[in-house]
Amino acid sequence: MGLFGRNFNKPGPGANKDEPRKKGTARFFELLFRDFGDLVKLNMLLFVCVLPSIFMFSISLMGFYPAITFILALVLAFPVGGVLTSCVYFITKLMRDDPSYVWYEFKRKFLENYKQSAAVGILCTAFVYTQIILWVMMVIDEDFTGLSWFILALLSLLLFSMITPYVFMHFAYIDLKTLGILKNSVLMSFAYLPRSFMGALLGGLLWILVALFFPDSLLMGFPIIILFGITASMLLNLMWTWKPFDASFNIEETLNQRKEEETAEE
Repeated sequence: MGLFGRNFNKPGPGANKDEPRKKGTARFFELLFRDFGDLVKLNMLLFVCVLPSIFMFSISLMGFYPAITFILALVLAFPVGGVLTSCVYFITKLMRDDPSYVWYEFKRKFLENYKQSAAVGILCTAFVYTQIILWVMMVIDEDFTGLSWFILALLSLLLFSMITPYVFMHFAYIDLKTLGILKNSVLMSFAYLPRSFMGALLGGLLWILVALFFPDSLLMGFPIIILFGITASMLLNLMWTWKPFDASFNIEETLNQRKEEETAEE
């Protein structure tokens, strides 16, 4: 079937349904290798959806009517919330060992959530773009140098990276108004602080710091980022943050019971 497909009809030893799931690093690499093709396809779908906004923001950074092009970049970020919700949903389905088809699940979840998550997606995009501008200014502008600016940028980025996974998991699984989702996400990020911190660190913050202090590595790793870097980072984050979220709402247990009831009815 090649890189992007798996032959489920091929004879093999199979897997014991009662076999416990691997944990930690072993589980991450199991999912990464088992679902690599799906993660690549999901990563490419994500990039296709956000590319117009990134392109416009790049023009803004070049100084071409920066205020106007920055606003246009945010307008073009309208689908970001739905895209991130779809990506989080699909990756957590992989973590639940629930067979999925990338395009079907991505499209279905996007259509379900893009309206409610649009404003949050735009705000997240605005934050990321502002962070990029701030880090650039700290490099090229003496007025932005100093420890205080560095700490401000780092702490805000850390808080953002801790809270946002819970936001999009809420969008993906919980029927709740947006303000309730934001409130819940903030509370959960601090209630499960060690997991939220590790998810933020390994799922994005660490790579951002590497890119800042070793920019040559970013250029060398750019093809990897395009291929599967974002979804692999999301998987790393969700390895830490999904468990407390799932435990709080009994999501996997509820979905499994529902599936068993549907099977019994058939």
